Amino acid sequence: MDELVILGIIGVGLLLTSIISSISQLRSDLARTNATLNKMAKHIGLPDEVTADLHDELISLIAEGKKIKAIKRYRMETGLGLKEAKDYVDSLSAKTKL
Repeated sequence: MDELVILGIIGVGLLLTSIISSISQLRSDLARTNATLNKMAKHIGLPDEVTADLHDELISLIAEGKKIKAIKRYRMETGLGLKEAKDYVDSLSAKTKL
C-alpha cells in the first residue's frame, strides 16, 4: 500500500512538472506574440494605447513615488505583462528626471 502512495505522489509530481513547463512555454509564446503585434501596430501606424489622461496619471503617480501603483495602473489599462509595464514606467520615470 505504501508503494502505491509513493507512486501516486511521484505521478502527481511529474504531472505538476509537466503543467508548469506547459504554462512557461505558453507565457513565452504569448510574450513573443505580443511583441510581434506591437511591432506590427507601430509599423501600420496604430495609435499608442496610452491616452494623454493615462500618461498624465502615470507621471503623477511616479512623481508621488508610487511606481508600483503606476505599473499596476498601466497593466490594467493595457493588459500587458509585469515586465513590459515595469519597463514602460521606468522609461517614463527616466524621462521625467531629465
